[in-house]
Amino acid sequence: MIAGLSGQILAPWVSALTALILLLALLRRRTLPLDHPNERSLHDAPVPRVGGLALVPAIAAGWVFVPTAAPWSIWAPAALLFALSFLDDLRDLPVRVRLVAHLIAAAMTAGTLVLPEAGWLAALGALLFIAWTTNLYNFMDGSDGLAGGMALIGFSGYAIGAWLGGAEALAFACLSISAASGVFLCFNFHPARVFLGDAGSIPLGFLAAALGVHGWIDGLWPVWFPPVVFSPFIVDASVTLMRRALRGERVWQAHRQHYYQRLVRSGWGHRRTALGEYVLMAACAAVGLAGMSRSIETQAALLAGCALVYLFLMRLIDRAWHRHADEA
Repeated sequence: MIAGLSGQILAPWVSALTALILLLALLRRRTLPLDHPNERSLHDAPVPRVGGLALVPAIAAGWVFVPTAAPWSIWAPAALLFALSFLDDLRDLPVRVRLVAHLIAAAMTAGTLVLPEAGWLAALGALLFIAWTTNLYNFMDGSDGLAGGMALIGFSGYAIGAWLGGAEALAFACLSISAASGVFLCFNFHPARVFLGDAGSIPLGFLAAALGVHGWIDGLWPVWFPPVVFSPFIVDASVTLMRRALRGERVWQAHRQHYYQRLVRSGWGHRRTALGEYVLMAACAAVGLAGMSRSIETQAALLAGCALVYLFLMRLIDRAWHRHADEA
């Protein structure tokens, strides 16, 4: 194996090339698991949901060149979730089975990384954060180019943060995820030829949270950095869930009430919604990176500013949606 920095540089290139080869091979097959339109869907025709079968192995191929980047308590649960989620793509597993698996994966990471260093309370918080992010990434994978773009931008933000903190191996591990996601995005941008499927979105959500916790425990960034970088997904999914719960709706059932879904349905379409989200994602990553080494007061001001921006954007979308509903 090529050692040192020269070997690590190969990681994202290997991930990108592997993702491209696997996607081209998969899309040549005549029989593939399909995502059929339902009450949650924003598409009208069946689309193959095999992106994860290319994306996750491509990430693993790149990680061969950065074996010290992530401990077993991250890559082992990610592999478990990939296998279980692929089975879910094929057979639609019960919600309770998936939820238990997500909690077990999150507990493996939180119990191994956080508990010895920060205690029970922090470990419990990490467990809940990892399990929720694992699920919400799947919730938000409903519009062309959205989840792939979030992975490309979000993990690039992690890579820059890790590099600034002197963790080169973790930086290239995150770049491997970004590179594979960028290749996937070429096939997933509107009109999408392939979707991630649960086998792609669930491991991506897990890695977004687990690597974020890993960087925090290693002192590379403050605890708020990962939620801010991935806040376009976290805020949309969390606020939507709370609003549905307050209305007494069954929050586990499929729906089309996320803010990104409202944008698509109110006339923005997949392409414009994705591009708008990319701007927001990049801005959040930039804010997170800019605030990493600032004073506590500056960090608090940046977080307050982010909250105000989200409140403003949600208000705008709500008003646009109500106008669209009145005109329909």
